[in-house]
Amino acid sequence: MKEQHPYRATIPPVPEGEPPPLWSVMIPTYNCADYLRETLASVLAQDPGPEIMQIEVVDDQSTKDDPKAVVEELGRGRVGFYQQPQNVGCIKNFNTCLQRSRGHFIHLLHGDDCVRDGFYRRMQQAFESHFEIGAAFCRHIYVDEHGHWLWFSALEQPESGVLNNWLEQIAVINRLQPPSMVVRRDAYERLGGFDSRISCCAEDWEMWVRIAAHYPVWYEVEPLALYRVHSTSLTGRCARTGQNVRDLRRIVEIVHPYLPTSIASKLSVQARENWAIYAIKYIAPQMLDIGDKVAASTQIQEALKCSHSLKVMKELASLIWQTKKFWLKAQY
Repeated sequence: MKEQHPYRATIPPVPEGEPPPLWSVMIPTYNCADYLRETLASVLAQDPGPEIMQIEVVDDQSTKDDPKAVVEELGRGRVGFYQQPQNVGCIKNFNTCLQRSRGHFIHLLHGDDCVRDGFYRRMQQAFESHFEIGAAFCRHIYVDEHGHWLWFSALEQPESGVLNNWLEQIAVINRLQPPSMVVRRDAYERLGGFDSRISCCAEDWEMWVRIAAHYPVWYEVEPLALYRVHSTSLTGRCARTGQNVRDLRRIVEIVHPYLPTSIASKLSVQARENWAIYAIKYIAPQMLDIGDKVAASTQIQEALKCSHSLKVMKELASLIWQTKKFWLKAQY
């Protein structure tokens, strides 16, 4: 049974005719052609052939580079390319990827991220051994602009398998990154695409909570995906205006109905506290590091609209104290 929703794109079934491939690796891009070569190379190194895997780049009218040239250079006819007739924004571009996919399993791989050897084999084994799961994800590695490893994501459990109480965990903070996740296409058909009410960030978090509310989810302990962290990613409009925190607060409201009634309020309170701490402890200091006091202040203000818990106020006091010490040292 498909769920209709005014803020989610419809993902129709694949038209009857030619047998669909097992995989659809859909690669959304926008001004990231410098990294696209590495992304495509990581997929093509594991390519089982066009009958089994669809590989397609979906570009949102890039203005600073030429992703089509990269696709032609590396893909040599093996990789499909579609360009939006006009810039539609990341949410609609992601949904276009889902709508253009034909495989049973969809891997939405951003054009600056990568996969390591064995990713598709391990994910396929998970779906084939547990037909009930709607999605599977692996541990991931954060890398910098040059591909150097920075740190590993948290280990969710010691062994690969279906996660216990996953909905309660993912509902309070986003614990994974997009390149690590694979979703059954019929799950997207049932639940719809990414929510258009989210304008700036964390659109994937809402989706992962939505999927967890309807399906069991598999976890692979091997770190088989690479998520790229850009040094300038926090200096854009979303952080400066506080839209990132407003989006997170909005998502907490959106996912509240997905949660069991008995614990929904508790989880929502915890989620708002977690995101407030995230803004104060991590984003605001980075805004101060680049000299943007207004953005740092905005992050704090938006964080306090999420929560005034004791933990949040302790983090705020710590930030104020560290900032005060810094300015005192600068004066002497």
